[in-house]
Amino acid sequence: MNYQYVLFDLDGTLTDPKIGITKSVAYALKKMKDWTLDINDLTKFIGPPLNESFTEFYGFTLTESNQAIELFREYFKENGIYENELYPGIKDLLKSLKDSGKVLAVATSKPTVFAEKVIEYFELQEYFECVVGSNLDGSRTKKKDVIETVLEVLKIDSKEAIMIGDREHDIHGAKAMLMPSIGVTYGYSIGNELSDAGAEYIVDSVLELKNLLL
Repeated sequence: MNYQYVLFDLDGTLTDPKIGITKSVAYALKKMKDWTLDINDLTKFIGPPLNESFTEFYGFTLTESNQAIELFREYFKENGIYENELYPGIKDLLKSLKDSGKVLAVATSKPTVFAEKVIEYFELQEYFECVVGSNLDGSRTKKKDVIETVLEVLKIDSKEAIMIGDREHDIHGAKAMLMPSIGVTYGYSIGNELSDAGAEYIVDSVLELKNLLL
């Protein structure tokens, strides 16, 4: 595969953030509504922007959604951010790509400040040219806008790069920027969402992803 620039989603693609994200959502819902929910029922929050998820899944108003996000971050910044783990083989994948001369970037809907902390926590800084996420004020949450910012930072055209992610939002964002994409099923995709979204390639493991990219 001859793409010089490789963009990675973070949650569900590089790391498995299930415990941290679902516990943070559970914390917010408990504080706001006094709901006690099983964290296994909250994996649907992994990937999409939080404001969309609170609205779609629980019918929150904009004000309620913003309040829930603040509570989510209250738990996440102290605990949830570290309740996370790298998928097996990711560090080897990143090293192999970097050694082959490819330029790597992170494109995530997670706030940049948190994404950078995750990358630092797992000691992955050396592999990425840039880490771009959303802003804490709620702007740049759409994956299209995140990808567009990465392209601006790298000063490249979308046809020089490929986007990798585990949810339909990653694929839709890439398509909106006229960029090809790879969907990874080892993350948190549901059913056929990656193929339905139009991913050009779909892989089932980190090893399969490595073989495709190299």
